[in-house]
Amino acid sequence: MQSLRYLYRYGMGPSSSHTIGPRNAADIFKLRTPDAAAYRVTLYGSLSLTGKGHLTDQAVMQGLSPAPCEIIWHNEPLSFHPNGMKFEALDSAGQCSQEWTTFSIGGGELREQEGSESEHPQMYTQSSMQDVLQWAIDSGRPLWQLVEDSEEPDFINTYLADIWEKMKISIDRGLNKDGVLHGGLHLPRKARDVMVKARRLKESEARTGLLSGYALAVAEENADGGYVVTAPTCGSSGIVPSVLYYSSYEKRHSDRSIINALATAGLIGNLVKENGSISGAEVGCQGEVGVACAMAAGAAAQLMGGSSHQIEYAAEMALEHHLGLTCDPVLGLVQVPCIERNAFAAVRAMACAEYALLTDGRHLISFDKVVETMRKTGHDILSLYRETSLGGLATAFFENNNKESV
Repeated sequence: MQSLRYLYRYGMGPSSSHTIGPRNAADIFKLRTPDAAAYRVTLYGSLSLTGKGHLTDQAVMQGLSPAPCEIIWHNEPLSFHPNGMKFEALDSAGQCSQEWTTFSIGGGELREQEGSESEHPQMYTQSSMQDVLQWAIDSGRPLWQLVEDSEEPDFINTYLADIWEKMKISIDRGLNKDGVLHGGLHLPRKARDVMVKARRLKESEARTGLLSGYALAVAEENADGGYVVTAPTCGSSGIVPSVLYYSSYEKRHSDRSIINALATAGLIGNLVKENGSISGAEVGCQGEVGVACAMAAGAAAQLMGGSSHQIEYAAEMALEHHLGLTCDPVLGLVQVPCIERNAFAAVRAMACAEYALLTDGRHLISFDKVVETMRKTGHDILSLYRETSLGGLATAFFENNNKESV
């Protein structure tokens, strides 16, 4: 597995695969072609079908600025991955002098079709949850210390500590804004209202509201093109911060405990990234919200004192019960149903952690098997339901509007 710094990235929303990845690709191509007079970029598949709502064109043009850039939208995907893009550098006569095709495979990661290796070097010798659990058994150490052993020196105290600070900033920004999100849905921000109402309830009744408010704060920031931490993606960026923020500010866990839990959550997300997918265009929303819920559930179980096997069980449950979840954003925006899904998944993550701690961690189907099932299920889901806005809720919205206008 790669370093967690390539799972937890900080960048512009609303989509890691549609904004962070393409922006990184644009930056790379601009460095390769400093003398280009202009650029032409063709976006394929999901990047084309939902790119306008996901601000993909803006991300690409910002990266290639100040040179002019023509965006070509090509709805048919390339064979390697649904998120393909071709960059062309043009000379003063408008002729292509250099081109590059790359793919945004989820979480901001880029991959070339010819390359079997990942974008960044492997940092972990473990490649499955079973490997990770065996390491914990053999060493007698908690899961987060595998991160400490495998990453660069002081990674947890520097990089992950900074990621935690950025997560808190995203929540604080979201809780202090109101108004309407960009796009054609005219969707009002709800995070602050939900949080204020939750504060009026008894503690036992307030948890759903507080977790929802924190998750909505980040998801709304992301939906408006704000800067968030991918955990593991922008579209699911509210879930892990919500659970950690709640654990920190409502349950008084120390920053050190929170950062250690963030490390464990990263291991869980990295395992899915390695063996499944975190790309909504490839496997649907189960790869985004489902994986984020698993990460948050594992982190919460650790904070509650769970064993390594209870942490694995919490993560397994959270992912298992998101199997088959489609990605069908209305108007191609990361708003409906995406924002509410962050809130519900944060609440579900806490429930999975609590349930796991009622057991000894033994269960029938392993986390690794659920990841394999998620990958197969995602490939079986029709492309209509994998971040194309051609089916599901996206089309139901238009059908409903058409009926109302008749």
